Amino acid sequence: MNQDQLISAISRLGFFGAFAFLSVAFVELVVHFFGYTILRQTYKPGRLMELAALILIFVIALLLRQVRDELKERGAAR
Repeated sequence: MNQDQLISAISRLGFFGAFAFLSVAFVELVVHFFGYTILRQTYKPGRLMELAALILIFVIALLLRQVRDELKERGAAR
């Protein structure tokens, strides 16, 4: 497995993890509206959204790194 494949796998895993956090936060908000809870207030929905945003920042950084490397390769080929 080369570096590009590894970074791609980590980016996808991070994206789906962040999406899962956002989904759980949304479900928790809806369920809390009816007076119940799923997570027993261990993590509040706002905190889950913060964690999802943090993960997405790292995913964006990895994607920007891939774009930079690709632009360097294209520039060297000219």
